[in-house]
Amino acid sequence: MKRPVLIGIAGGTGSGKTSVAREITRNIAPENIVLIEQDNYYKDQTQMTMAQRVLTNYDHPNAFDNDLLFEHLTQMLEGQAIEKPIYNFAEHTRATYTERVEPKQVVILEGIMVLEDARLRDLMDIKIFVDTDADVRIIRRILRDIKERGRSIESVVEQYMGVVRPMHMQFIEPTKKYADLIIPEGGKNQVAIDVLVAKVNEIVTQMI
Repeated sequence: MKRPVLIGIAGGTGSGKTSVAREITRNIAPENIVLIEQDNYYKDQTQMTMAQRVLTNYDHPNAFDNDLLFEHLTQMLEGQAIEKPIYNFAEHTRATYTERVEPKQVVILEGIMVLEDARLRDLMDIKIFVDTDADVRIIRRILRDIKERGRSIESVVEQYMGVVRPMHMQFIEPTKKYADLIIPEGGKNQVAIDVLVAKVNEIVTQMI
């Protein structure tokens, strides 16, 4: 197999980057594409108490195990399978099991900080930033955290104002300058998604 193409998709929490990544993946033959979510590469915290774990700032670059992520991406670009970690957000640490992921012609890496680390950027062939207004992003985050993670609206808003927003301005927003393509409104931008799907299909065709 030729060297896979790595596409990085970044953006703030609730920007729609996950929707963009999944829409692209859904419209490409599954044997040709694989999605890696940076969220699964939060650092292992099994050595910490639960009280310590809940204090983790998940919106800071230091929360991610980018050493392992860089190693795994390098392996996949060399045509090797990886054992991807699975993060358990209920326990605030990694699960005891992993998921074997085989390399594909196109690898999509999605996450808030994927453009923050120069090592990861240097591996990417295409860098995308999903840019969505802050008021839309916080509404999406509130709905997601209440429905999927059992959070109260008060705790979500407190975390957003105290941690998420300042970390976004400090670490995520500046990475927009590294993007080859900026997509407004994320998964709602069907035109941009159609263009990306067409581009990925073109890449796959060229690699066959």
